[in-house]
Amino acid sequence: MVPETPNIDTHLLPERHPQKDLFICDVADAILKDIMPQMEHPFYSLSKKPETSIRRYEHKGNWLEIVPSVKGLATIYDKDILVYAISQLFAKLKNNEPVNKRVRINAHDLLLFTKRGTAGKDYKALCEALDRLDGTRIRTNIRRDGEEQFNTFGLIDASTVARKFGLDGRLLYCEIVLSDWVFDAIRNRQALTLHPDYFRLRKPLERRVYELARKHCGQQPHWRCSVAVLHKKSGSKSTLRKFRFLLKEMIETNHLPDYEIEIGDDDIAKFTNRNTMPTSREYESWDGFLDTESHIDAKAILKGHDSHAVESEWRAFLGKNEIEPKHPTRHFIKFCKTYVEKRGAAR
Repeated sequence: MVPETPNIDTHLLPERHPQKDLFICDVADAILKDIMPQMEHPFYSLSKKPETSIRRYEHKGNWLEIVPSVKGLATIYDKDILVYAISQLFAKLKNNEPVNKRVRINAHDLLLFTKRGTAGKDYKALCEALDRLDGTRIRTNIRRDGEEQFNTFGLIDASTVARKFGLDGRLLYCEIVLSDWVFDAIRNRQALTLHPDYFRLRKPLERRVYELARKHCGQQPHWRCSVAVLHKKSGSKSTLRKFRFLLKEMIETNHLPDYEIEIGDDDIAKFTNRNTMPTSREYESWDGFLDTESHIDAKAILKGHDSHAVESEWRAFLGKNEIEPKHPTRHFIKFCKTYVEKRGAAR
C-alpha cells in the first residue's frame, strides 16, 4: 500500500488561511471540483510569461486549437477562478438550489479559498486573470455521419468587476458568465473532486500532472502513461529531456496529493493511488435519466433479476468510479450483461 503524502508541508505552499471562520463564504466548506473536459486537454499555459501562440492538437482526424488574446493564454493559476465557480455551483446543486451561468464572486473570499494573499497586488492579478480567461478561445472540429462541424467557444463568455467609488478603488466583487461548454459539463455532472492541497502546489507543472493523474487514474490502483505522451498531454513547453528531469524531481519529493509517481526503465510513468480520496460512500451516484425502454431491454438480459435493483447497483457503480456515461442506456445494458455473467440466472 502506498503511504499518504510524506513531508507535505515541506514542498507545498504554506497554509495562509488555516482557520475557516476567517471568511464568510457559501463555499468555504465546499468540495473542490473541476470539470473533466478541461482536465483532459492542456487549455492553460504553464508559463508565468504571456503565451500568445496558438496551440493545436490533432488525433484521428479531429483537431483542437486554443487561441489566446493579445494579453496571452489563460494560465493554470487563472483557472483557479473557474475551479472556485464550479465548486460553488456544485455546492448549490448538492443542496438542490437553482444554478445559472452567471456567477457572482466575492473577490476576498475567492483569494482566501484559493489560498492566495489579499494584498492590493493580488486583487490586481485577479482582474488580469479575468481578462485572459475572457480572451482565450477554443476552436475544434467534430466529425459525424459524413459531416464536419466547426465549433468556437470560450472559457467564460463575459466578466464584470465592481470597485468601490473613490480614491481607494477597493475591489468589491466580480461576476463571470460561464460559457455553454463549461456550464453544460456542470449540469451533466462531468466533474471530479480535487484534493484540498491542489491550490498549495507550488509549480504549474505539478498542478497539471496532478490533474492528469486525477482524470486518468481516478480511484483505480494504477495508471501508466509513457513520459512522451504525458509531456504532450501536459502542454509543457519544456523539452522532453527537461520535462523528464522535472518529473523526476516530483518523484524525489513525493508530495503530489493522492498519487505516487515512478518511472521505469521503459520510460513509462506509473501513477499509484495513495487511497487518500474519499470512500465510495462519500460520492454521489449518477442521477441522470434512464428511459423505460432501457428496462425492457434489461429484463430480456437479466434472466429473472430485478432490473430496478440492478439499476441501483449500476448507479452506485457510476458514483464510486466517478463515471458520467455519455450513452447511459448502452452503459446500463453492458452492466446488465456483466451482472448476469458474474451471478448467473436468478433463482
